[in-house]
Amino acid sequence: MWKPVKPERPGSPAAEQETGGLVIFLNGTSSSGKSSIARELVGVLDEPCFHMPVDAFHAMRSGPEMPPEQLNAMLKRTWMGFHRAIAGMAAAGNTVVVDHVLSEPWRLQDCLALFAPQDVVLVGVHCPLPELERREQARGDRPTGLAARQFDRVHAHGVYDIECDTASSSPAECARKIKEFLGRRTTPTAFERMRSASEA
Repeated sequence: MWKPVKPERPGSPAAEQETGGLVIFLNGTSSSGKSSIARELVGVLDEPCFHMPVDAFHAMRSGPEMPPEQLNAMLKRTWMGFHRAIAGMAAAGNTVVVDHVLSEPWRLQDCLALFAPQDVVLVGVHCPLPELERREQARGDRPTGLAARQFDRVHAHGVYDIECDTASSSPAECARKIKEFLGRRTTPTAFERMRSASEA
């Protein structure tokens, strides 16, 4: 189980950061506005932070076309590497803004096992399906129907620290709402509650 880095001796690199960094975890379907919120959020937070979008990790991958079973295995390894990169950045004491799609149950379970649950703020990014479909068509860079296929699955766990609706609020408004919440967040966090439930 991953634990925040603790200092062992004065002056050592570990001593410079007593606890793990904060993970601000934005979860929503494709085209829901996660990346737009993240870009606004890193601009308004009062500390250095990193935006780690999953799309950037998929874009790093190179190589020939693969048959479906090999591609699916490669995609899973990409997601798993993404999760471990987030955990590593947070373990070093960094604040990380993540945009993610929890459309497969194993992704959430992997994150629950890796992240320090007290240091995760789980944000539900919602948008009505008709608006998602309109955005998807306007973007033109996503497979048709992707958001619809994810819609019933991505929020199936049903537990969040804070939620926002990008059909009624702008990315800047959502970012301000999240920033305000950070100053008054309480425990147990959504990750702590889900970790406890999975271990019961």
